[in-house]
Amino acid sequence: MTMKALFIAEPGKTELREVPLPRPAADELLLRVRRVGYCGSDLNTFRGRNPMVTLPRIPGHEVAATIEQTGPDVPSTFEAGMDVTLSPYTNCGTCSSCRAGRPNACRDNLTLGVQRDGAMQEHLTVPWQKACPAKCLSLEELALVEPLSVGFHAAARGSVTRDDSVAVLGCGAIGLGAVAGAAFAGATVIAVDIDPAKLDTARRAGAEHVVDPNSEVLHEALTRIAPDGPNVVIEAIGLPATYRAAVEEVAFAGRVVYVGYAREPVAYETKLFVQKELDIRGSRNALDEFASVVAMLQQGQFPVDGMISRVVPLAQAGEALAQWDADPAAVTRILVSFDEP
Repeated sequence: MTMKALFIAEPGKTELREVPLPRPAADELLLRVRRVGYCGSDLNTFRGRNPMVTLPRIPGHEVAATIEQTGPDVPSTFEAGMDVTLSPYTNCGTCSSCRAGRPNACRDNLTLGVQRDGAMQEHLTVPWQKACPAKCLSLEELALVEPLSVGFHAAARGSVTRDDSVAVLGCGAIGLGAVAGAAFAGATVIAVDIDPAKLDTARRAGAEHVVDPNSEVLHEALTRIAPDGPNVVIEAIGLPATYRAAVEEVAFAGRVVYVGYAREPVAYETKLFVQKELDIRGSRNALDEFASVVAMLQQGQFPVDGMISRVVPLAQAGEALAQWDADPAAVTRILVSFDEP
């Protein structure tokens, strides 16, 4: 038996192919894929700019799926018909990150759709430990859990508390997760973006203040809200200018969290690192934030409609990726629905 899968065959080219239907191992679940979200890493793979990917590759690691079959060693808490999302990461268990209790940063991590084929296929098998059931969530919400968890993890890396003011630079999907994660922790959140629609969504996600640097000077706006500067700045864009702005705008003794990848080297005024005695932290993937994101979504505290730009069927998934490439600013998230012809 076969099924359909979308491949990024080469830069700028996708193909819908027939591939063998997988069979679950004893400790695995056979999933019927229902929704898959496109991530920025998928866009970079399509553009041929993702150094961690070899082509051809099946993309996709933001997943909502329904259990169709369970292997004999799977706990009885997992049943056919149950909707789940997935943790798309692997970890070796022996590298320094794993030994430190941070398997999300495993040196040998293999993420679905990046170092190994992903979820943009009609069926998928996964170890049961990677599945996360979440009652009362829609399929669209389930598909957003992983990207929101990445933003929640960035807030956790910033040690955000209710006593903090937090500026989030960039309100794409990960930035919105950071906004929601910081707000969920009780912090005062300042969302920064040049897109009014994204700023509106950020406000609905928990930002108390919004700043458009095209309309006002960033430094003046931030110090008007937080006179000493924000205690925490989370960079979720990946531009040299915003990498520098994070260090320049954060308060003395503040924390800077980088979750965006800068695509070129960044030159800093390094005296600020020492003068402000900054904590500068990277943030990769997610750790145990899935449960917090599910709890937030179950409380109806996130504007799902504002995050999803389009929902397309699998037959149009390649075309949608090409359209995103042509107009990236117009998209926050594209979901591919496998329930449509």
